[in-house]
Amino acid sequence: MSLGSLSVGADFDLKGVKDCPVTGAKLPLVIVSHGRGGWFGQNHDTAEALADAGFVVAAINHPGDTFSDSSQRDTLSVWGSRPADIVRLLDFLLSEWKDRAVIDTAKVGFFGFSLGGSTGFVLMGTKPDFARIASFCKETTGACAQLHNGEMPPDPLQDARIRAAVIVDPAPGVLTRENLAAVKAPFQFWRSQFGGPGVGDGSGTARVAEGLPGKPDIHVVPAGHFAFLAPCSAELAAAVPRICTDVPTGFDRAAFHREFNAAVVQCFREQLASGNR
Repeated sequence: MSLGSLSVGADFDLKGVKDCPVTGAKLPLVIVSHGRGGWFGQNHDTAEALADAGFVVAAINHPGDTFSDSSQRDTLSVWGSRPADIVRLLDFLLSEWKDRAVIDTAKVGFFGFSLGGSTGFVLMGTKPDFARIASFCKETTGACAQLHNGEMPPDPLQDARIRAAVIVDPAPGVLTRENLAAVKAPFQFWRSQFGGPGVGDGSGTARVAEGLPGKPDIHVVPAGHFAFLAPCSAELAAAVPRICTDVPTGFDRAAFHREFNAAVVQCFREQLASGNR
């Protein structure tokens, strides 16, 4: 079957076939959580690589925290709603989706970028340290104001169905050595050397990496935060240069993504091969 071009927005065309029939049996599943203010297709090339490798891949927009809907973006509520979104997605795929029979329920993986990476840690057992955030929170609006007023979100949902994960440049503020110790599922960890919006200068994710439990597969990329997003088309680069301009100048995002995507595919192949935790 030849792939066509699916238009999903003014600046995005994805390779694929709309309503393509799903074939196979006992297929592994990977669910995807986007970054703060992102959308379900921001890592589309990685999703395509996984699909080409035989994975079922599912991604959704997190309501209230997308490029077109910022209604909940700066509130504490995202720490409850984001994990709940993923749990609902999994419930739908495994119980209601018309092709649910093709999925091996013992082989569920998670891919998360930026705040999506932090969402993955929460789903795997981490309880965010909001007291830590409150201690150095300077803003007088949004989540900082809520914390200073004594508000705390309820404990977020966790999901033991996630058997392995790839966590990419997670938002580091609420992550500590102590709360990360609760994570038992195997995961691959990627961080940018130079950081960017949402992750600071890279020192925060370096701190997180140093506190990770077990012996995770850690990768440090000599680039900025947005290097993990899919390579930009000329149209997207003109429309949103902020997410398409890499640091340092000359970093080859397309070449990096060939290595990155291959490593992500290999990680999920190995970790989900037998459905082990």
